[in-house]
Formats: sequence, structure tokens, C-alpha cells
Amino acid sequence: MYEERPSRLDGAVVWTRAAGPAAPFSVLPDGCMDLLWSDGRLYVAGPDTRAYVPENPCARYAGVRFAPGDAPVLLGVPAHELRDRRVDLAALWPGDRVRRLAERVGEAADPAAALEDLALRHAAGAPRPDPVIRAVAARLGAGWPVARAADAVGLGARQLHRRSLDAFGYGPKTLARVLRLQRALALVRAGAPHARAAAEAGCADQAHLAREMRALGGTTLSAYAASAKSDTPQPSGSSTTA
Repeated sequence: MYEERPSRLDGAVVWTRAAGPAAPFSVLPDGCMDLLWSDGRLYVAGPDTRAYVPENPCARYAGVRFAPGDAPVLLGVPAHELRDRRVDLAALWPGDRVRRLAERVGEAADPAAALEDLALRHAAGAPRPDPVIRAVAARLGAGWPVARAADAVGLGARQLHRRSLDAFGYGPKTLARVLRLQRALALVRAGAPHARAAAEAGCADQAHLAREMRALGGTTLSAYAASAKSDTPQPSGSSTTA
């Protein structure tokens, strides 16, 4: 069973997935990065440009999903270096420290809460998220064209692209596509017909949404809608690791 809740860390989400029998599932791109704990190990899930299928769907997971653009500042690594990757936290932070942190999370009665505490403590000593990057993510998430979002924050096209690679892992056009798909899928999960979901999310038509679903999600809208009706909700973003 997958569950999530808002984090005490601004803009983040805390989520868990219980161990036990489970069918294979896909994690769809959402513009986010995650700090994860599973099987006694700490990982980082980088920003995805395609659906990710965990190798072990039966494992127990806890995660903190950061708002788009926030994780690179907190973790100290440009997002593009982790694009479409799952990386041990020990590759980014000192190994001895990561081992101690992993043990602390694993021994906790609530690993997700312990992982959230870890993120909060680290964030307290890290630079603040870039307000310009947050403004870009908010505008693209609301469906603004990339050029309009760039103008609103005072960045040229090249500046925006360069800063987006570091913050989101890819350019603003890719982020806009990912966030548009997520808007559409939220409507599909709420029961909206596919044509309406496409129109309200900003797609040209239902066929456009179907193509984006295949390209980014690796599946069809009908298959996704069927899985959304199951009694085991699935994460919509970069929420698991191998």
C-alpha cells in the first residue's frame, strides 16, 4: 500500500510503501527528486524523463519527495547529474555519515518520520531554495508557456535553460511537458474524461495527451486510469528505487 502526506519541510511530501506482495508498477516523471530509504540503505532518485519500473516492487520504502528544483540545493548536486538515475546517498555525502543515518532511520519505529527529520535537519543548515527557480516551477506547473515564465522572472532563454538543467535536471520545455502530463493525470484520477483532461491540462487534444502519456509514461491513458481505480494507490513521481 502506498501512502503520502505533506511534509513539515516546505513544498515536500513524505511517502511510504509497505512491504508485501505487489504487482509491478511504473513511477511516472513528475519533475521532482526524492530522498529514499529501503532495505537499510539511503538513496536519491533523480529527475525522470521516462517511466521507471522498480526491480523489487515488494520492498518496503520510505521517501521524502522534494518540490521541483529544491533537492539540488539541499543535496549539493546538480540535478542533471542524477537524471534518470537512482544513486546511493554515500556517493554524494561522506560514507560514514550516511551509514549512521541509514542505521538511525532503519531502527526508528517510523522510518518515514525519521527520514523527514533527517531532511529537516539538513535543510536547516543548507542554502534556501532559489526563489527564481521556485517561481519558474510554479508558473510552468500552472501551464504558462516557457517564454512567458522566463520573462516573468527576468531570465533570458539561455539563462533559464542553464539554470533549469541544474535545478530540474532538464530544460524548461521538458519540465513543462512533465508538469502538464501530471496535471492531466490528476484530472484522470478524479474521473475526468480523457478529452476534458487533455483540454484543461493544456494539451492540443486527446491524441496529444495520449502521445505524451506513451512518450513520458510508457503506457496508455486507459491502462493508467484502470490502475488509478485499484485499491493500492501508486506513486505518481520519482518515488522508488531498485
